[in-house]
Amino acid sequence: MAELRAKKAGIGAEIEKKLESRYDQEEAEGTTQAIQLWINAVLAELGDPPIPTFSQRDLHQSLRDGVRLCKLINVLLESKGLPKVHVQKKATTMFVAYTNIENYNNGCLQYGLAKEFTVQSADLWEGRKGPFLNVINNLHSLGFLANSKGFAHTYTGEVQKNLSYD
Repeated sequence: MAELRAKKAGIGAEIEKKLESRYDQEEAEGTTQAIQLWINAVLAELGDPPIPTFSQRDLHQSLRDGVRLCKLINVLLESKGLPKVHVQKKATTMFVAYTNIENYNNGCLQYGLAKEFTVQSADLWEGRKGPFLNVINNLHSLGFLANSKGFAHTYTGEVQKNLSYD
C-alpha cells in the first residue's frame, strides 16, 4: 500500500515519532500479543481463523475493515444481553470499513467503554504505527472492561514470554 500522505515535519513529526516509540514499548511489553491472543480466543468460537502472526502489519490487516472488531463487540454485547451492532462482512471500500468502525465504536459505548477510548477510523484504516497505538489502547481498555464484567475469556494484558502459534 503506497503512502498517500506527505511526510510530517516539525512538531508533527516529533509527535509521530513519540507515538511510534510508545507503540514499540507496548509491543515490547506484550500488550499487542495479549490483545491478539484474546481476540483469537473470543472469535475462535465463531469459527474465525486466528490472526496469523504477532506482527503489527497482520494485526492491522486483520482489523482494518472493522469486521473482526464488530464481531468482537457483538460477542461481548451478547454476553450481557445487549443488542448487537450491524456488521457489513464485505468491507472492501474505505466507506464500508468506516461504517463498521463507527458501529464498533457505538457497540463499545453501549458496552460501557468511555468515549475517550473509542477508535478514530483513520487511525485504524491507515495503520501507521504511531496512530495505531490508539487502536491498541482501545482494545486494551475493552479487554479489561470485559474482565470487570465477568466475560468468559479473560484478557490478561500481561507480558508473556515465548509466545508462538505452533
